[in-house]
Amino acid sequence: MTEPLPSAVPGLRRNMVTVCAMTATIMQALDTTIANVALPYMQGSLSASQDQINWVLTSYIVAAAIMTAPVGWIANRFGRKRIFIICSAGFTIASVLCGLAQDINQMVLFRLLQGVFGAALVPLSQAVMLDSYSLQERATAMAIWGMGVMLGPIMGPSLGAWLTETYSWHWVFFVNLPFGLLTVLGQIIFMDETKQDHTRRFDWFGFIALAVGVGALQLALDRGEQLDWFESNEIIAEFIISGVGFYYFFAHSLTTSSPFVQFALYKDKNFVTGSIFMIVISLSLYSTMALASPYLQNVIGYPIITAGLLLATRGGGTLVAMMMVGRLMKYIEARTLIITGLAVIVITLFYMSGWTDQTGVPEIVTWNIVQGFGFGLVFVPLSTASFLTLPAHLRTDGTSMLTLVRNMASSIGISLVTAELTQGSRRSYAILSEHINPFNHALQMPDVAGRINLNTDSGRALADVMVKLQAQIIAFAHDYQLMMIFILVSLPLAILISSTKTTLRDQSGPSDHVAVME
Repeated sequence: MTEPLPSAVPGLRRNMVTVCAMTATIMQALDTTIANVALPYMQGSLSASQDQINWVLTSYIVAAAIMTAPVGWIANRFGRKRIFIICSAGFTIASVLCGLAQDINQMVLFRLLQGVFGAALVPLSQAVMLDSYSLQERATAMAIWGMGVMLGPIMGPSLGAWLTETYSWHWVFFVNLPFGLLTVLGQIIFMDETKQDHTRRFDWFGFIALAVGVGALQLALDRGEQLDWFESNEIIAEFIISGVGFYYFFAHSLTTSSPFVQFALYKDKNFVTGSIFMIVISLSLYSTMALASPYLQNVIGYPIITAGLLLATRGGGTLVAMMMVGRLMKYIEARTLIITGLAVIVITLFYMSGWTDQTGVPEIVTWNIVQGFGFGLVFVPLSTASFLTLPAHLRTDGTSMLTLVRNMASSIGISLVTAELTQGSRRSYAILSEHINPFNHALQMPDVAGRINLNTDSGRALADVMVKLQAQIIAFAHDYQLMMIFILVSLPLAILISSTKTTLRDQSGPSDHVAVME
């Protein structure tokens, strides 16, 4: 084993590398959600239709999804530091260009660029953090890194709403400029370059096939709700194209000597199990976020700023958990913490399924904090356990594939709960509206009939509003229950995760810094 890299030795240099990795992570994680609330303001400013303005989100998501997969190969081939600097600088410049966009065509183009450069920031920052800390310190490193990954999407809508309301939608993108400049400067000064592998050849066919599969799937998931899913020929075509792309990718990759994705990753049991649970946690995190905001705004009736502040309380719970979990992992197995965290999330989903339009702020804040604590309790042990036994030369490829899994799972989760919410509302409305008739004894009671008189237009309109509200509440409850069952079913798989204490004891040594140059 060679000596550890200078940036892996505790001190100022490692601290600055950590800061650079964190700022890069936060920038990218924020931009997955921060622009959502600004879309109505952009639409008027850019003179765009509803369908056109949605491409501001779609273009970024699709570009980031396609370019996440090759991050491992690019970093190994050209050097991690060089690629990290290029992507950080490119992301920052693209963010400024987005803020300066004059029409919808420019905005979509610049968002595509932002997605292309931003795709590498999270996997590279995770690889840097893993290489900068020893095995014994890795839980602490993943706790620090995880704060950016988890808090970014949670705080994004709140920050976006505040910037848009206080200044303008342009600042949703300009806010990246100071952080981007500091990140690039810090990377140039403090980061060490990794060894370049000039023997690796790029598998163009594998990349194109995977890009087609991932890109078409992301398009279908993102646009499905707008186009009524399989009622649209476009969505059907995108799913077919995605299936063909994935088929050719796997057929080619399993028969070629140098596949685009290093399938040696999936010989590691911990990495495979970690990928499965990353699907569970990403699907759950982003699904609950996708449900919480419309619930607070449409059902209870809070303005967007208030809803954002209430949602931000979940970040407080996550932050507390991540500050604790690094120390807890010294005494408690990672799989025990993962099971505990998922159990906490299940409990919160159970109580959230009972929310109504009368649910008060104290209850919302309490369960948001508890749920955030559960997510924080899962994410760090999961990130640590996933790379516990993975060889160092596969680590960058592993972080890029785990990021791809996380992004795809979050898109699938959001699409599923949104589609189920829409369909559930329609089903519940149809059932409830059957009981709104003159023969319903409840509607004949004097105090009710005085307000809801079905013989008048205002009475029928009020009844319709009430039925729609109740139908929405029932649909939200069903969605929360669906996620609760999904997590419960996945819980037994946690036993597949190896003992972290045993692994650390077997692999530790006097100079066991994992940042070794192979």
